[in-house]
Amino acid sequence: MLQEFKEFLLKTNALALAIGVIIGAASGSVVKAITTDLIAPIIGALTPGTADWKTAGFALKHDAKTNAPTDVIAYGDFINEVLSFIIIAFVVFIIAKILIKPDPAAPTKDCPFCKETVPIDATRCKACTSELTAA
Repeated sequence: MLQEFKEFLLKTNALALAIGVIIGAASGSVVKAITTDLIAPIIGALTPGTADWKTAGFALKHDAKTNAPTDVIAYGDFINEVLSFIIIAFVVFIIAKILIKPDPAAPTKDCPFCKETVPIDATRCKACTSELTAA
């Protein structure tokens, strides 16, 4: 049973997926800290009217007695979450760009009879079945 579990982990990339989820959660908290502690204060300083732009919203209704907003569209927090998502997506893109290298294309040649592209070491064309000479 233990051997089967080990094979499952290694053959199905479940271990790589688990590591990716853990790293994703860790990077998510770092990005959240960057947006909350570094970017949000800068945007708040540049935004007129409110220092804490994450609490910005548009009141749809107000309480008749206290005139406090009751139904609010809180767009500030939404903008913060979109900003966090964009940063996370950009970081994942950069990591993928660095770590994932495309496989080099296998060398090919063209069949002189039908012009189909075939592997360089092919002795017969896959399309027209003509015999090919060595490259």
